[in-house]
Amino acid sequence: MTGVDEPVRGDVRKWLALAILCVSLLMISLDSTVLNVALPTLVRDLHATTTELQWIVDSYVIVYAGLLLTIGSVADRIGRKRVFQTGLAVFAIGSTWAAFSGSSDVLIAARAFMGLGGAGMMPSTLSIITGMFNNDNERQRAISIWSATAGIGLAIGPIVGGVLLAHFWWGSVFLINLPIAIIGILFSMPLLPESKDPMARRPDPVGALLSVIGLGLVLWALIEAPVRGWSSPLVAVVGAIGLVLLGVFVLFERISNHPMLNLAFFKNRRFSASVSSVGLVSFGLVGSLFVLTQYLQFNLGYTALETGVRVLPSAAAIAVVAPISAVAVRYVGTKVTAAAGLLLVAGGLWQISGATVVTTYGGVVFGMVMLGVGMGLVIPSATESVMGSLPSGHTGVGSAVNGTFLQAGGALGVAVIGSLMATRYQARMTSALASYQVPGEIVHLITGSVGGALEVASQLGGSLGAALAGAAKSAFVSGMDLGLVTGAVCALVGALVVVVFLPNRPPSSNSSKSTQGTDTSG
Repeated sequence: MTGVDEPVRGDVRKWLALAILCVSLLMISLDSTVLNVALPTLVRDLHATTTELQWIVDSYVIVYAGLLLTIGSVADRIGRKRVFQTGLAVFAIGSTWAAFSGSSDVLIAARAFMGLGGAGMMPSTLSIITGMFNNDNERQRAISIWSATAGIGLAIGPIVGGVLLAHFWWGSVFLINLPIAIIGILFSMPLLPESKDPMARRPDPVGALLSVIGLGLVLWALIEAPVRGWSSPLVAVVGAIGLVLLGVFVLFERISNHPMLNLAFFKNRRFSASVSSVGLVSFGLVGSLFVLTQYLQFNLGYTALETGVRVLPSAAAIAVVAPISAVAVRYVGTKVTAAAGLLLVAGGLWQISGATVVTTYGGVVFGMVMLGVGMGLVIPSATESVMGSLPSGHTGVGSAVNGTFLQAGGALGVAVIGSLMATRYQARMTSALASYQVPGEIVHLITGSVGGALEVASQLGGSLGAALAGAAKSAFVSGMDLGLVTGAVCALVGALVVVVFLPNRPPSSNSSKSTQGTDTSG
């Protein structure tokens, strides 16, 4: 009988194991878009400001991205299957906590706890897949399926969220994770192989602490700047300390004899260009979804379910394109595939950034589809390039680096695009209110979010309420456009990085051998 520490035998069992990993990934991607659709509901029910919405999204990502490298190295040391199952359990507990949160602050804390579970799952899924599929073509196909699963989660997330919000309270969007987590834990026991790196180094708690605090402080400064002012001394000091800590983290990893982030990997252009493209495409997509779901509900007046249906073309494009990206890589190479995807993302963001207060859904849907197609091309091709460039003993940390860039890029996208939107929105609304005698609490509600302004407008009614609603929608769209243009520029930079630095083909067709021999030193 096959033991848990032996390789998975037989194609059927190998692909069933892949299915279990993809189901768990489905939960993570589902949670992302379910939450986006619920953001306007949180504004109404928890009176969350735009800043609090950003923290509800980014508290998860800060912990997730900050701990991916450490937990990835722990998985290499104690066993990837064990860490994966623990991550599932933690994610389920965090989801239950989030569902029954009574305030924005509690929800932010619960989301941070969910990030701990996500950090346990994500690197383990990729490293287990890489260990099971040694053949280059099989690994490409498996990673394409893995990426397509993320797209499917994005596709059905808004629909699931809309249905749940139409019949239940907002906490139900988190409880949907529980049955998926239970299924993942139960079926992973007999199907997943256990694997670890026999030469794994001890964990790097100092590096983990520096990365989490440094990234957290930088994101805090970006998110709080619209509220406190970009010239605020506190914002400047906190942001500067965060950048210094991230610099210290890099220096510490260079001199450490057991770094959680092996900087030698980045000497390999295939690795460094690929993870950079993953981060930049995530910046544009996640940041744009943060503002687009609010635009569809607040400006165009759709319900959560109607918004879910209208986000479907973008997410469905990812699900359709991701599985066939391996074919594109095979025929035209990784460089061309990834660069084309990033150009499509840039073009999609640029197209949507032309929206005005009179733009209808038809005016933005083409750009949303371009976003999905671009994402479907970039993520599978870049991820396979990352994993194929690493020696097998380092797949846990390697997949964690890939996940870190994916999540950190998304966190920065929400922080930067959200903050640019909030800054312009608040400036325009403050100017619009200057000639009126408005109580401070009402001003805070109006400038805090477009949802708050529309709530005040509905209570005012009449021509004054209509004027306030019109001003708020105009200010929001103007801020959204500024943020999306920024995202488009970042995606364009990513395309240039890929064209200049990413090799079009692996150094050898026999990746299982050449990777081990070539990439150990970067």
